[in-house]
Amino acid sequence: MSEDIVALLKENVIQGRKTTADQGIDEALSGTPGAVELTKSALDNNIPLKTIITEGLTAGMQIVGDKFASKEYFIPDMLASAEAVGAAMEILKPLLEASNIETKGKFVIATVKGDIHDIGKNIVAILLKGAGYEVNDLGIDVPTEKIVEVVSESKPQFLGLSALLTTTMLVMSDVVEALKKSGIRDKVKVLIGGAAVSDEYAREIGADAYCVDGFHAISVLDAFREARV
Repeated sequence: MSEDIVALLKENVIQGRKTTADQGIDEALSGTPGAVELTKSALDNNIPLKTIITEGLTAGMQIVGDKFASKEYFIPDMLASAEAVGAAMEILKPLLEASNIETKGKFVIATVKGDIHDIGKNIVAILLKGAGYEVNDLGIDVPTEKIVEVVSESKPQFLGLSALLTTTMLVMSDVVEALKKSGIRDKVKVLIGGAAVSDEYAREIGADAYCVDGFHAISVLDAFREARV
């Protein structure tokens, strides 16, 4: 029974079905429980949080990532799956906070000052939550001073900066310099992403990595974690 629930949860993440009302890609699933209902069912059946996350949510998103990479899935498909995972994680969040399950690390993410684009950032935040990271999303148009303040106070292992425009991507460099002036640059790994940036730009401003999308970000973060072990 437990294995069936987790398998169904994984499939509904792949299908991008958040609730019973969602149709998903496979019409045969219409009217059946979605990720939200299945997550609640998993908890009712005393399935461990780690199993729900790793074998249901994360495993499902890994397949979505493969489908996205092979161009079988497109951004709306990926976003639907990410939203399903996000809704499930909201249910699990209070339980995770009350449990002794160790997160993979703290991750602060923000769209830099002057930029109000957030779709890519939001997807990254949801995927990282599903992958086991504790995510603090500061939102859009975030002043450099605010980012540095949060990093200084909450001491995350990772900082993600997003920018879509060639004009606002310059603020990423300001953030890195401000972290240096505050004496905390070496305390946090800085990842950048967005349509305007690249590997070359990451190296130019002294960031630690450039991430193409949320799935790439998970790989980069896991690599950083393994390097510390």
